[in-house]
Amino acid sequence: MINKNVHLALIIFLASYCIGYSQLLTESNLPIIIINSQFSIQDEPKTGASISIIDNGPGIINKVNDNPSFTGRIGIEFRGSSSQWFPKKPYSIEVWDTLGEDIDTTLLGMPSDADWILNATYNDKTLMRDQLTYILGGSIMEYAPRGKYCELIVNGNYEGIYILMEKIKRSKNRVPIDKMDISIVNGDKLTGGYIVKLDKDTGNPSSSSWNSNYPSIPGKFPTPYFQIEYPSVSNINLTQEDYIKNHFHKVEDAISSNTFADPINGFRKYFDEQSLIDFIIMNELAKNGDGYRLSTYMYKERDSDGGKIKMGPLWDFNLSFGNIDYCTGGSHLGLVLNDFNYICPEDLWVVHFWWQKFISDKTFMDSLKNRYSHLRSQQLSNVKVFGTIDSIATLLKPASSRNFARWPILGQYIWPNYFVGQTYEDELKFIREWTRLRLGYLDDLWLVTIPTVDFSVSDIHIIPNPVSTTCIVRIDPRVKIKKGPFAYDTIGAFIGEPSIKRLTDHSWELNLESFSKGTYYIRYIDKDDKVHSASIVKI
Repeated sequence: MINKNVHLALIIFLASYCIGYSQLLTESNLPIIIINSQFSIQDEPKTGASISIIDNGPGIINKVNDNPSFTGRIGIEFRGSSSQWFPKKPYSIEVWDTLGEDIDTTLLGMPSDADWILNATYNDKTLMRDQLTYILGGSIMEYAPRGKYCELIVNGNYEGIYILMEKIKRSKNRVPIDKMDISIVNGDKLTGGYIVKLDKDTGNPSSSSWNSNYPSIPGKFPTPYFQIEYPSVSNINLTQEDYIKNHFHKVEDAISSNTFADPINGFRKYFDEQSLIDFIIMNELAKNGDGYRLSTYMYKERDSDGGKIKMGPLWDFNLSFGNIDYCTGGSHLGLVLNDFNYICPEDLWVVHFWWQKFISDKTFMDSLKNRYSHLRSQQLSNVKVFGTIDSIATLLKPASSRNFARWPILGQYIWPNYFVGQTYEDELKFIREWTRLRLGYLDDLWLVTIPTVDFSVSDIHIIPNPVSTTCIVRIDPRVKIKKGPFAYDTIGAFIGEPSIKRLTDHSWELNLESFSKGTYYIRYIDKDDKVHSASIVKI
């Protein structure tokens, strides 16, 4: 029996422990999500809980005692595979009605749905690798999960910064394929849509699955493991399972054949080529250590819609942008699809043979290089990539100190960190420099010439700043201006040119009256195509 004094001391300690963590958060520039469950949260099944979301809008501080913008019921459980090892747990939530049935709901302004993810980003100390990838990928691919940063309190405990994200699923607002009904057994409707992934069997052990007939390395075991993500195991019949499994056997036969590059009967008969190219570009830009072998999603359209397999959505990029110390490592050099199987042949989950076949096709590689060159001048330009990194960092800076007070991991190795910074700023500097080197490597490899970018130039002066309506922007007279100024929001999206009144050759009056409250970036390009940037706060 526990001594009463010891028992009382334990209660007091636990109470002070919880109170201490809850008091880390009183107000935030991020939305605040508060979840309370009567029973312990576990890894299946979902536990009933209440949810409150405090979101007063852009540029307005949220306080834990403010009236919530949303309240409701949810089912909540832990999610993920290796991510469940960490003390900061990721969650899967489903919005419920009063009867416990799922109900589509708009959360933090994202399109309505019932199923959501709370991404913990524990071993990614920049807190941005997933979000950065989805923002950039979403600008070039048919769909990438949307997400919004928040701070989370669960059962009175402050849990830090999370990303409320869309779960990958078939939906008019998510993966855009036709709905599959369990009654369908023939005709065009049988041909789509399906979502399939290559992954470990631990993530979704109850899904319909099969092994490839083609090991990625001869004699290697296990061979790649396909899973049917949609329809779910409870909403799919055997005819549908057999159809999509046999379809993928035909796909792999075509890829493995000597005529795989044939434009009519080769791999292009089955794949949307641009989605393949974009998938490679995004995985290689991030040098995703899990790329092509784990969390690798693809979806098949109905034949009447073209019948092609499209790669994506992108998913699970916490082990990217140099955040991995094994196999391909944290170096900015090399390609995952070329190197992984040779550097790490003992890994149980290898890069499938498809990818080497694709890049052995000169026509395919010419198309990839042309696509990459186009994207580097547009959606993946230096302005876009580094602007997104800087915008996320600015957004997270006020809350990051609380997150790392709750989880004091700065300066510590957390599997599988390649770089261990002593401060949050160190982590940001690393991802920024790593990305600069990575883009330079890919530019050289794929024969693209990109103008140099220097965001460190502090030659823009904004008076006053913060600004309520108008301000004066002055630029160093020694700088020769080619384009701008332009305005970007906090996720790096171009939002147009503010109302500008030129005062001199190097000064302007900016009118931000029509802009919402919040942080923006004013940028211009000089005659040497260098980008200069400064933040401005609209109050």
